[in-house]
Amino acid sequence: MKNVARLSIALALAASLMGELGACSASRGSGPYTGIASADRDPQRSRELLLQATKARADDPSETEQLLREALAADLYNGPAHNNLGIIHLSRGELYEAANEFEWARKLMPGNPDPRLNLALTLEQAGQVDESLRAYTAALDVYPGYLPALQGRTRLEIQSNRVAEHTAQALSDIAMRGDEQWRAWALLWTTKLTGQDW
Repeated sequence: MKNVARLSIALALAASLMGELGACSASRGSGPYTGIASADRDPQRSRELLLQATKARADDPSETEQLLREALAADLYNGPAHNNLGIIHLSRGELYEAANEFEWARKLMPGNPDPRLNLALTLEQAGQVDESLRAYTAALDVYPGYLPALQGRTRLEIQSNRVAEHTAQALSDIAMRGDEQWRAWALLWTTKLTGQDW
């Protein structure tokens, strides 16, 4: 319960911070980088550090985290670095920190479903079912048919007894496109929900 409260606060703070950043950029021009002196940012160095972090990921998680933090120090607006740092926090059960990083990544990567999917997983772990379902749906809005988001949303709808009109179609899609384990799961739940055998 403590994590849920912290996560709610984190999401509110992240939304507030991102709103303030948007307000600052709107008042000084357009885009998220307006108002930040170019001397304060080094996007190229940030990308290089992100690449190093990606290569180091399997070998040394602490080195990966350090490289991601350095990438963000070089350029706070590196969305993939925020997303990857969020994954590290999520893997350690640090839901507050993970949600904050995924919120940053979501704002900085508007066309990418992954930060929304990762935020959904974080919210789900925190027990915030409604918010998690909204985040899964947001990932599907950005990338219709995105299988990991479709699987996550459908699984959570069934687990939380919130089957919707689109659930049957989602189960059919998962049965057709998912790996063997997901296909078996989707067929089982199709049978349970409709009484029809495949």
